[in-house]
Amino acid sequence: MTLEKDFPALTDLRDRARRRLPRFVWEYLDSGTGAETAAPRSAAALARVEMTPRALCGVQEADLSVQLLGRRYPLPFGFAPVGMSGLIWPDAEGILARLAAREGIPFGLSTVAAQSPEDVAPHIGDQGWFQLYAPGEPEIRTDMLNRARDAGFHTLILTADVPKASRRERLTRAGVTNPMRMSPRILAQVAVSPAWAMGMARQGMPSLRFLEKYGDTKTARSGTGHIGYQLRTAPDWAYLEAVKREWDGPVVVKGVLSADDARRIAGIADAVWVSNHGGRQFDAAPPPVTVLPAIRDAVGPQYPLIADGAVQSATDILRLLSRGADFVMLGRAVHWGLGAFGARGAAHVVDILRAGLIADMAQLGIADLGALRHAAG
Repeated sequence: MTLEKDFPALTDLRDRARRRLPRFVWEYLDSGTGAETAAPRSAAALARVEMTPRALCGVQEADLSVQLLGRRYPLPFGFAPVGMSGLIWPDAEGILARLAAREGIPFGLSTVAAQSPEDVAPHIGDQGWFQLYAPGEPEIRTDMLNRARDAGFHTLILTADVPKASRRERLTRAGVTNPMRMSPRILAQVAVSPAWAMGMARQGMPSLRFLEKYGDTKTARSGTGHIGYQLRTAPDWAYLEAVKREWDGPVVVKGVLSADDARRIAGIADAVWVSNHGGRQFDAAPPPVTVLPAIRDAVGPQYPLIADGAVQSATDILRLLSRGADFVMLGRAVHWGLGAFGARGAAHVVDILRAGLIADMAQLGIADLGALRHAAG
């Protein structure tokens, strides 16, 4: 089996991952909240973004690199933090950290990952970004930040769009708990997913490793009722300012969809991450691509903007960049690769996107991504 021949698109990997993973794992990765309209609306909004090809441009050698937060990245995308990534594939955090270090792109680790900052520290190289779900106790926050910093993470992501746990009804129906409770129904799904099961047998079922120091992570609770939610508070402007004072590197605020919010954040933090949390928090949230132009206008041409949202191809990355983003982060897409072929599949995601960016930039007649906004239709 040749991945490039048999699985040339991210959607091919998505379809294989759906077949290969236990049903409850796929539901965890794929689900949203409410009627789950946000994710398909984001995909549809991306598909409506047109860019105009140019003719007779001659040979254009594509430069895919991006300057962001004082660093030069060789590709315009990285790996977003995904909670309990290790449930989706055994050692997912370790695999993605090693891949990001090899490719020289950001790797985001969640507060509620299956591995702790200390676990992945040997693998991240100089690519570590840490996502903070805001704990209510200042002492716990300080300890969390110190642990991330000591483990080599240089960029902090403050998630701002989870003031309360979302409902995620589909997860409830699927029987997802944290940690997973191995009911007969769940065991039956594991039995028909041998690759996932064998990997978990070697790795061990995932838990909230980072949070073990701060409370009970052993008692199984609903997918949105674990210890991480019990520690959290809803961050406000004073909280952001306190985090900025405590962290001695760049601070990114994730989950922004309002231009007014972005303008105010730009006066405090180092970057804004435009995101609707993949449709997992609020079903009526707008697609990130539709609000990007107004947010770009609000923060000015030089302020760093990161975006995510329903990326299924290199063309989708270019669409987000053309609407004002400087950088794109991948969540579900790279996990499709993991679910399809493990580490080999995640690496194939990067290869697909790199090749697609080069091909699309040739169509647009541009040699570097800085010229992209002029190509938007």
